[in-house]
Formats: sequence, C-alpha cells, structure tokens
Amino acid sequence: MLRNIKKNSNLDPNNVRIVLMTWFIKKASCGALMKSRALNRSLKLKIYTTLTRPALTYGCEVWTLTSRNEQQLRIYERKIIRKIFGPVQDENGIWRIRKNHELNELIGNADIVRFIKSRKMAWLGHVMRMDGGRMPRRILEWKPTGRKIRGRPRKRWIEDIEEGIQNMEIRGWRKLIKERTEWKKNHRDG
Repeated sequence: MLRNIKKNSNLDPNNVRIVLMTWFIKKASCGALMKSRALNRSLKLKIYTTLTRPALTYGCEVWTLTSRNEQQLRIYERKIIRKIFGPVQDENGIWRIRKNHELNELIGNADIVRFIKSRKMAWLGHVMRMDGGRMPRRILEWKPTGRKIRGRPRKRWIEDIEEGIQNMEIRGWRKLIKERTEWKKNHRDG
C-alpha cells in the first residue's frame, strides 16, 4: 500500500491521507466486526458514527475537498453501511446488495461529506469570531503576494467554504457569523 503511494509522488496530501485512513479503518472496522451477527444494526451504526467516522474525518475542518475526494469518501461510507445492513431480498427471492438510494433512506441522508461540510462551517464561525491578531484568523485573511505559478491555481479553503455557503443560499454570512446561535442553525442544516 505505502509502496504504491510513494511511487505516485504527485498525489494530493489530502488524497494520500484519505487513502491511508480508509485502508487502516477498513482493516480495523470493516472486517468481521461489521459482518458479525452478534452485534445488532443499531450498535454497528453507533460504532461507525462514534469510532470509524471520527477517525476518518479527523482534522476535516481544514480540508479542501475535490469532487474526487468527496466521491471516495461517499464510496467508502456506503461500503461500510452496506456491510452493516447486509443484503436485501428481491420480490423474486434473489439476494442483492442495497442500492445507494436505499442506503440514503436508511441513514436519513446523513452522508460523510455533509458531516465534513458542517464541521468546516463550524470552524469558519470559530475562526471568524477570533481576535484579528490570532494566527488562524490572520492566515484565513492572508492574501498571497508575488508571482503565481503557472497553471490553474488550487482551490483555497475559503473558496470552498464560500461555494458551500452560496449553495446553501445564505446571505450576509459575514454578519451572521457574529451571532453564534444563528450560525449554528445554518451549518447544522447543511
């Protein structure tokens, strides 16, 4: 596993971290534990939401997710949830794996990417309420100077957040952030 990642040295650091974490968590939680009949589904879901997901999303507040990263995370989450809920029997009596829309209904559309975006919005509120002299706030408001490297620039963290805020149709978010309770309502719904 590590040998393949080292050969591909042009990988995004987030992508490498996601690949390594999914591999580690897969070995730890997706093996016999999620397939075991000794544990019921609700306990397996609780294990996933309290142990596996937090380990996978550690530090997600500062990630800039590409659509490929989002797709990889969703695929991994669906893989675990399929193991938790197991196959379903068709009307013909044939066993099959559950489809994506069936999994979304079972977990209530609470996918891992929404969780990550909610955490990022909470972190944005926290940083924007900091004093102007604190390092996280200074880094967030920093504008790079000098020559740009050739090619398309990578998406910055704040651009990713602003895109999410625009998709949620939140107007005047810089003023809304000052009101902690109102901001919490917005990012919890996201």
